[in-house]
Amino acid sequence: MNSRFTNWLNIILLILAGEAVFILPFVLPRIFRPTVLEVFNLTNVELGALFSTYGIVAFFSYLFGGSIADKYPPKYLISVALMLTAAGGLVLASYPSFWTLQLLYGYWGFTTIFLFWAAMLKATRVTGGANRQGLAFGLLDGGRGLVAAGFGSLGIFVLSIFMADNVTLDPQNQADSFQKVIIVFSAVIASVGILVALLLKSTNRAEKLQVTHWKDLITNFKIVIKIRSVWLLMIIILCAYVGYKITDVFSLYANDVMGYDEIESAGVGTFMLYIRPFVGVGVGLLADKTKTSLMMIIGFMLSIVGCILFASGIINENLGTLFIVSILITATGVYAFRTLYFAAMQEGHIPLVMTGTAIGLISLVGYTPDIFMGPAIGYFLDGWPGELGHQYVFAMCAAFMVVGLCAAIVFNRTTKISLGK
Repeated sequence: MNSRFTNWLNIILLILAGEAVFILPFVLPRIFRPTVLEVFNLTNVELGALFSTYGIVAFFSYLFGGSIADKYPPKYLISVALMLTAAGGLVLASYPSFWTLQLLYGYWGFTTIFLFWAAMLKATRVTGGANRQGLAFGLLDGGRGLVAAGFGSLGIFVLSIFMADNVTLDPQNQADSFQKVIIVFSAVIASVGILVALLLKSTNRAEKLQVTHWKDLITNFKIVIKIRSVWLLMIIILCAYVGYKITDVFSLYANDVMGYDEIESAGVGTFMLYIRPFVGVGVGLLADKTKTSLMMIIGFMLSIVGCILFASGIINENLGTLFIVSILITATGVYAFRTLYFAAMQEGHIPLVMTGTAIGLISLVGYTPDIFMGPAIGYFLDGWPGELGHQYVFAMCAAFMVVGLCAAIVFNRTTKISLGK
């Protein structure tokens, strides 16, 4: 089969899989947060606790999953992960108790991270080659945004069909309608898993990059942990991921502060997802022509501006245009560095054969916001209901963005020195 066709087929499948696997644990609460809180009878703190359970399991899964991705072909790991994640949707659709939800989110932490995460990213890096890392990861993240937006639009469509006009007075109607959304999404995720199993192709280059002996994984770990760019990427991704977690609250901000109803609030969350593909591809192309770290610096700067606008308290229901503009600024910054932080492995001179191990180690620290951001957001939103709680959330995010900006600048200078040598 033509190698170019194989690469495009693989990237399309990786895009579909890369977002489908996170629809149930994250995209649904991001787009339909007010509805999720209502039908599952959760507070913001309790929803944050579910994310923390996921994050704790993911914390260990990142490290060991990275090594697994260096040993086994991604096709099988990704396919199994999707099927198992979809099975969890059947549990979610039964509206289980809070404690069962805790177990479910822990289960998803295993299926989406241990089996899936590093395998997807390694497959993307191999597809991008030496000179198209920005484009490959830009297509991946931008495409994932488009898929997520499509899921969001599908969810809103299904919900609007089954919700009666008096849904706010009829919780059972609301719950039944949202249950259908969950079931539809679970079926789609399982279908993507089948497609990956049937169509994802391996390449000779990819097969050569699989570690054959377990002892080699230990050697890889010892080498990777000494690379300075790995430690800088840990900090960059940690701060960047805090920014990404903030996107979870935009639909709630629309509901709490701007006075939008549930369908309109979900529309705000979906609107953000449609921004993502344009930012992902555009920034990826620019990164290939300039430097990945430079684009990350610009992304952090934009996010700082957006967070300050929300933290200032000047955005209210009378300033709808400023609300949308602030979302655009913040989302552009967040999606910019989200697109690039693994593309930066090439600039950081991380050996390709050690990609899975490096991703696992970087993610171990970089994705710790999965553990603490949910409870932190819930603490502010429940402790100071309304606009003030949201201001505190965005002020916290702005502080992390400043730290991320500093780390990105150091990364940029470090790689310049390396190139000079």
